[in-house]
Amino acid sequence: MNLPVTPGFRLDGRRCLVTGGTRGIGFALAAALVEAGACVTLWARSRDALDEATAALRGRGGMAEGASVDVLDPEAVRREIQAAEPYDILVNNAGTNRPCPFVETSEQDFDAVMGLNVRAAYFVAQAVSRRMIAANKAGSIINISSQAGLVGMGGRSVYTISKFAVEGMTKVLAVELAPHGIRVNSLCPTFIETEMTRGALAEPKFREFVLSRIRLGRFGRVEDLMGAVVFLASDASALMTGSSLVVDGGWTAG
Repeated sequence: MNLPVTPGFRLDGRRCLVTGGTRGIGFALAAALVEAGACVTLWARSRDALDEATAALRGRGGMAEGASVDVLDPEAVRREIQAAEPYDILVNNAGTNRPCPFVETSEQDFDAVMGLNVRAAYFVAQAVSRRMIAANKAGSIINISSQAGLVGMGGRSVYTISKFAVEGMTKVLAVELAPHGIRVNSLCPTFIETEMTRGALAEPKFREFVLSRIRLGRFGRVEDLMGAVVFLASDASALMTGSSLVVDGGWTAG
């Protein structure tokens, strides 16, 4: 009897781009991909942050470089992508949140959140995909979404709308890019303890609410997402596209 062989989780020789990769979730995902053997490029606006993050990744023996790119500028994105060798993997991670009740949300807050979470993610994916297609290269695009792309989140209307849009974008890009061998999936975390969330999660009432919804009884850690991103990037998920990998401790289960 011939035993089936588990597809590999290794990413040796593959080039990966992580946007917003110098801190929090993005940096942890970059570390996971480096550990799996990928050569990782980080994008962020701060040169100092890029230097610090890439030095830390190289300190683990990994291959990492950084580029100062504003993902809100599609022309700058296209120039940077065209100047680089084509990527095998994109982690579309750059994002923001401006929590506010719906009736108090300003146009500025709406535009800022939608601009980064949706518009920028769309055009980064477009530029990377064009380059993959021109090089006849299959690959994996991973959009960092949220449980808020699956259920409504009170007090976070614009963020919720943006992540529902990311979920829709994931599905339609999966359909359009499948003929080129490019897979597109999303990763949907619950509340992860990072610099960005620490202040909100320290507020006792909100902390109690969040923990009451996470069935496993704890906040997420960036380490909880590291195996998930390697899975989505690797051959282990070769037949997976247009799907959402939910890492929410049971929040959306009911």
